This record gives sequence, C-alpha cells and structure tokens, in this order.
Amino acid sequence: MGTRNDSRSVLIAGAGIAGLTTASSLARRGWSVEVIDTATEDVAIGWGLSLTGPALRALDDLGLADRCLAAGYGMNVVTNIDIDGTESTFELPRLIGPHRPAMTGIARPELHRILRAEALRLGAQIHLGPGVSRLCLDKGQVRAELTDRSMRTVDLLVGADGIRSTVRDHIGRSTPIRHHGQRVWRALIPRPSWVNGIHTFAGSGRQTGVVPISSGQAYVFLTENDVRQEDEPAPRMQDLMVPFLGRALELRSLVARSASVIRRPVRTALAEALWSSGPGVIIGDAAHAPSPQSASGATLAIEDGVLLAEELDHHADISTAVRAFAERRRDRCATVVETSIAIAALEREQRHNESYSLIEVCHHQMALPA
Repeated sequence: MGTRNDSRSVLIAGAGIAGLTTASSLARRGWSVEVIDTATEDVAIGWGLSLTGPALRALDDLGLADRCLAAGYGMNVVTNIDIDGTESTFELPRLIGPHRPAMTGIARPELHRILRAEALRLGAQIHLGPGVSRLCLDKGQVRAELTDRSMRTVDLLVGADGIRSTVRDHIGRSTPIRHHGQRVWRALIPRPSWVNGIHTFAGSGRQTGVVPISSGQAYVFLTENDVRQEDEPAPRMQDLMVPFLGRALELRSLVARSASVIRRPVRTALAEALWSSGPGVIIGDAAHAPSPQSASGATLAIEDGVLLAEELDHHADISTAVRAFAERRRDRCATVVETSIAIAALEREQRHNESYSLIEVCHHQMALPA
C-alpha cells in the first residue's frame, strides 16, 4: 500500500471514474485528497459500460473487483453476428483468476457509487460545483483559484475532468476533439435470458448489440453512420433497428418500450504533448479518450488512477513522478485510441469481420501488463 506521507496533498478535478480511482489510490497512501467537480448533482450520466480484464485487475489492487462483479454481470465471451447471419465468438482474457469472470458489464451509476463510497471511506473530500478557473504551477506546488473564488494550495493537481478538460488547457496541453462520422444510441432494457455475454449484430450502415449490466438489466447500443445535419431531427432508435433480424428483433421490441434512450457522437482525443506540467498532470479522457468500440475507456481511466499512485510511490519528487507516469502510459493509451479509430473506420465501411478481429486483438493487447 506504500508509505504514509501525511504532508502530501492533492486536488483532483473531476469526480468521474479516473478521478475517484485516483482519490482512493492516493488516500490509501496517506495523501490529503480533495476532489472537485463542476456537476451540481452526484449523478453519473450514462446507462452502462464494460469493465474489461485490465480494469478488474486494477480494481482488484484496490480491493474493489468483487464489489463491481457483484453489482454487475460477469461474462467471458463476445458473440458477433455478421450481415449474412454468420456467427463468430471469441473468449476474453481472464486476468483475475480462472474462477472469476473475464469482464463485467455494470451500470455506470453502480460503478460511480462503489468508487465514490470507497474514496469517502478512505477520507477523501468531494465537493460538487466548483471547477478550476486559474492555476499557478510554481516552486513545486500548485496554487489554484476555483470558480467559487476559493483558493487551494496543494502538492499535486490531477486533471481528470473528461474529454473537454479545462485543466488540460490551463496547463498548456490543449487537444482537439475528433469526430468520426458516427453516433451511438443506447437504451436500457430488461435483460433477455439469452444475453449472458456481449452480442453484436452487423447491418448495412450501422451495427447494434446488447451488453448485460446486471441480472435484471442490459443496454442495447446502436452505432449509425451519421450523415445528418445537427439541426435535423433524429429518427427513433427502434426505427433504425428495422433491418436487423433474428434475436435483434427481440431487442428492437424492448427498445421500443424503453423510457431511457440516449444518443451521443463518437469522439476521440489524444493529448500529443506531455501530459504533465510541473506538479500538474492530466489523466483519463482528459489525456486519452478512445471511441466506445474499444470498450476500453473506463479501463484506461481506472489504470491511470492506480498507476499514477504507483509512480508517486517510486519518486520522491512529484514533478518527476508525474512525468514518469505520462511516459509509462503514453504508448499503451495511444495504441488503444488509434485502434478504436481504426475500428470505427472499418464499421463505417461495413468491413465488420475485420473490425471484429481488431477488437479481439485490442482485448489481448490490453491484457498485457500495464
């Protein structure tokens, strides 16, 4: 768990997956931890996500893997159905032992509840509302003015404030957000009995699928090639699912009755410059946001929180530690982002078998030590 050092303090901007994992990782080591988030309500946005093997491996280091497995739905296999009905499967790597699942689907609010409760249990303070308005990174410390006009002086600043990170801009690491001509729909549904793993169905110009997130719930996703203008009305998700046959018909009927449907553009970001400046560092989607096709965004964020704490254990100087963290993470995270972009391109071109193969390769690459 590392040596306690009560003199070290950290301000974490962002109370999402990366921020809360970092809060627990550092609080376990005796850091004084404060998390701020511009949200005014403690509500996680989104229906569900996949915690792949590397995420469970990192969460196991924090003693949280079994809690997430209990709250979610464990699975070991991905099943892909091509346009012609051909079915293929691949096994996911089991990284936390042969008797525990390779991956778990979990409702985003459930994961948020687990991560937040652990951070609070370990003594982290979490404040909703304020963000960072100004920064001074000087002489080994961070002086931050928050949007509520209060001031903080800490030893470390962590920007875990998402793909539109303001901390990233404040430390001079502005990064473009890329759009990839796709949108992803998600609908929360009751879990059909046959959904015991991820199932995908390829179609002309779009792809749909289902991910279980508990014994009673799942979410259906649909990725469409987006050629509409922003001001054009969106068709209903169930209308987009009309061409799909087989078991996808059952999913369509459940989507039609769902009261919880959202639509988001497919976006990516990758900070090209070093992710740190003095004792300030960006992590999670602020540094590297893959497209959802890789199913690895949450995994990278969780790994970041655990590995940042490791590097701070290994280096007495904080600026040296965060540079070492950024160098350690860069190639792995860049590979995932670039692979996710390639998968999105293959889907747009309806080269589904190639995209399935690349997704499987991505899972096995991510299984390697971080």
